[in-house]
Amino acid sequence: MTTVAIVDYGMGNLRSVAKAIEHVAPDAHILVTADPAQVAAADRVVVPGQGAMPDCMRELDARGLRPAVIAAAKTKPFLGICIGLQMLFQESEEGHVAGLGVLSGRVRRFSHEQMITADGMRLKVPHMGWNEVNQTAPHPLWADIDKNARFYFVHSYYVELDDAAAQLSAASSDYGLPFTCAVARDNIFAVQFHPEKSAQAGLALLKNFMSWKP
Repeated sequence: MTTVAIVDYGMGNLRSVAKAIEHVAPDAHILVTADPAQVAAADRVVVPGQGAMPDCMRELDARGLRPAVIAAAKTKPFLGICIGLQMLFQESEEGHVAGLGVLSGRVRRFSHEQMITADGMRLKVPHMGWNEVNQTAPHPLWADIDKNARFYFVHSYYVELDDAAAQLSAASSDYGLPFTCAVARDNIFAVQFHPEKSAQAGLALLKNFMSWKP
């Protein structure tokens, strides 16, 4: 039986993620856990999250989860969701806090000046609601998902990849400016949107994660 650890560091809709994975993989053993040993022992690891990046990083460290999450990102199928994507990078403008540094890049806030559509309409921050996700690279987690499928977003910050890390991009979206909304490298796949809130496209992505053999 496949064991999936959903990392609990006190942030995010963990139960929604767990229920969505249970729906697509009813035979899997799903653990919502703050125990580093359970994360280390799991076959697959999911790091979801919502909230402020400084709080997330502080709570991750308070629970002793940082080494287990970094190790999982290097050794086993790993899915990051929302803050679970952002924390993989080097630093965030939100609180000017350091991330885990697993991937090369930084997290930026949507600027007020850029939040205008082509027809002059002012966009609100946070970016909240459904938006197109444009796949920029093939990947097993995109199987059976339309190349411009819509997913659900809730965020005020986005990942800016370093030039040397541009090949990490697996998808982009547009909200005042084009931004990277999914990255992939080896055993890591991480997304800015919320697959657990994204109806059939989101469930397809989670199902693909559960069968993925990187």
